[in-house]
Formats: sequence, C-alpha cells, structure tokens
Amino acid sequence: MPSAAMTDLAPTPSRAPGRLPPLALLSRIGAAVLGGYAFCWGFIAVVHAGLYGLGMPFHDAEHLAAILGVLLYLVVFLWSFAARRVGRCWAVLLAGGGLMTGAAALIQRALLA
Repeated sequence: MPSAAMTDLAPTPSRAPGRLPPLALLSRIGAAVLGGYAFCWGFIAVVHAGLYGLGMPFHDAEHLAAILGVLLYLVVFLWSFAARRVGRCWAVLLAGGGLMTGAAALIQRALLA
C-alpha cells in the first residue's frame, strides 16, 4: 500500500502552478514588445512636441523625450508581465499610445499654424 508521501507527487511540468499556457505567454510578449513600443512612441511624440511648444530647443526636447521614453519602455515591459489581465494591458498600451500620438499630432499642427 502506498504511503501518503508517495501519493503527494509534485505536479507535472505542464500543469505546474504559475505556468502560463503558450498562447497567453505569446500574448504577454506581444503586449510587452509591440504594445510597449506603440505606447512609448506616443509618449515620446507628445513629450517632444509639448516641450518644443513650451520653448525648449528642438534637439534638447527630442533627447529628453527619448531618454524618458526608454525608461518608460522598461516600466511598461515589466508591467505587461506583472499585470493580472493581459487584455487590460493591451487596451491600456494601444489606447494610450494612440491617444498620445493623436495629441502630439494636434500639438504639431498648432505649432505649424
């Protein structure tokens, strides 16, 4: 008769707790790389246009926006793996990136008018 210790076997690797299914992992990787890129693109564009519109020299605004964008990309990349729901992560990254890109386009249009 097997003892109680023998019946409490470790879970198999495919059913280990905390392991994501392959499609969920691919979705998180996509959110981190592609969604993070879109979000940071919008952030860099709106910060660059906003700082230039406030009087900062063009290249200074460009470099500051890019430096902040790299730091933001790291935060967004890590958040996309830490978030509980990947759908919310995709929504925040794509909608936020789109809104910031649109705001940057409006600022640029106002500067050129």
